[in-house]
Amino acid sequence: MLVGATDWCTHPAGLDVARVGGSKYPDLERVIALRPDLVLLNVEENRRVDADALVAAGIPVRVTFPRTVPEALTELAGLVTALGAPGEPEWLNAARRAWAALPVPATTRHAVVPVWRRPWVVLGGDTFAGDVLRRLGVANRYADHPDRYPRPDLDELRGRDADLVVLPDEPYRFTVDDGPEAFPGTPCALLSGRHLTWYGPSLAEAPALLAAQLADPVTHPA
Repeated sequence: MLVGATDWCTHPAGLDVARVGGSKYPDLERVIALRPDLVLLNVEENRRVDADALVAAGIPVRVTFPRTVPEALTELAGLVTALGAPGEPEWLNAARRAWAALPVPATTRHAVVPVWRRPWVVLGGDTFAGDVLRRLGVANRYADHPDRYPRPDLDELRGRDADLVVLPDEPYRFTVDDGPEAFPGTPCALLSGRHLTWYGPSLAEAPALLAAQLADPVTHPA
């Protein structure tokens, strides 16, 4: 049984559990008071100091850090087992089928993938979202960057010889009116950030939804 979630957890709709603050600065006293059998953490979203504090308080933790679709599916299967489920849920089986059935892309597009602006932050190498895009025929122009989330200026972004700009709606909410104007003349694909960056039930829908969004970019006049 789920007993708590962050203030920012939105799925499933109508989630009615105790809220324990944000992922970066959770209310640890509240978490401990809930007496959970397990706390799920993520390397990018949670701080090591909070993980250590929970362990010191006798709270079991499970830390996730998938950087590819197969790693995400494996970690989810492991979590389901750890929670004592009698078998894998249908959404996980559906996700496996959806990604296994994905055809090899006929062509490869080369993209920059901002995830924030003011300042600009983009996907670098070794990221889950980067692997998702690669499987959909989109090569990240910053895939070989030593930083996982580089901070180039706009002139550098525009000079990366990208034929596509991928703009998800989280963590920064890029929209048709906020983002494409910075890249005049270059097609911009507005993507669901949940399906690009989350790993869970959304993985079953992600291949078809993201492929459709990538096929329908908008272009701001040059």
